[in-house]
Amino acid sequence: MTAPSSGDPVPDGGVSEEFDDAGPDAVDDADGPGRSGGSPVVAVATALLLGVLGPVIALASGVAVFAIDSLTGGLSLVASVVLTLILGQYVAFGGLAVGYLSWRGFDRKRIVSYLGVRVPSLKEIGIVLGSWVVILLLVLVVSTIVQLLGTETAANQSAELAMGNPTIIPLFIAASFLVIGPCEEILYRGVVQGRLRESLPAAPSIVLSAAIFATIHVMALTGGLSARLTTVAILFVPSLVFGAVYEYTENLVVPALLHGLHNAVIFTVLYVTVTQVGPDAMPAVLGFLPF
Repeated sequence: MTAPSSGDPVPDGGVSEEFDDAGPDAVDDADGPGRSGGSPVVAVATALLLGVLGPVIALASGVAVFAIDSLTGGLSLVASVVLTLILGQYVAFGGLAVGYLSWRGFDRKRIVSYLGVRVPSLKEIGIVLGSWVVILLLVLVVSTIVQLLGTETAANQSAELAMGNPTIIPLFIAASFLVIGPCEEILYRGVVQGRLRESLPAAPSIVLSAAIFATIHVMALTGGLSARLTTVAILFVPSLVFGAVYEYTENLVVPALLHGLHNAVIFTVLYVTVTQVGPDAMPAVLGFLPF
């Protein structure tokens, strides 16, 4: 990533001119506004903490949805899913990301600059489509190898819910673009990878953020430990592409769209398979859905 203009937080390790002589009001630690670099150990520890805290908040929000369901005498499935998406995505991931940057002292303008949020160009839309093809090919190759080895994979809880209730799949398709892609990318690429990028080169930042992102999916999978770990390893593949695309474009909207497209396509395949063919024909790749 190249450094933003002077006065903006710099995710790639530089220090903006505005803060060179910031005076006594400047924050001295590596997480202060306008500061970057600092100890790689602190950067990794911060990234790990944020990466784990997101799913913890999401789990807590699940308890809240259950409590609301009990108090209201039972929510409809659609209402339950929508409420879970709002609390488990917007609050747990998006809220945590924005809250962390606000805690560092970033105002709205600096948060937007730090994350790199802008309307994608035609070239960037092309990158989204091309990268999705790359992800599809890589996942299919890895999935084939896993099947040849006879290794068991885990199932995704959201995919299982959708299979049992295909009428809500269109909701999941829309949520892929409007909720899941943006919220997970703002935390795991924008903040986790961005924080790592302040102290580390691009490659280790991408790999570490991808590893964190893939690993936290253990909680969203069903099956034995070995099956979950196999699926996490497969999820690492699209996670790497998300991170590489973010590093290349410096635009958070691009990996958010890519993430949303990837999920939406799989949900669409899921819908067609369940409604037209039957659940027994479900392709194995559905277990690798990266939420």
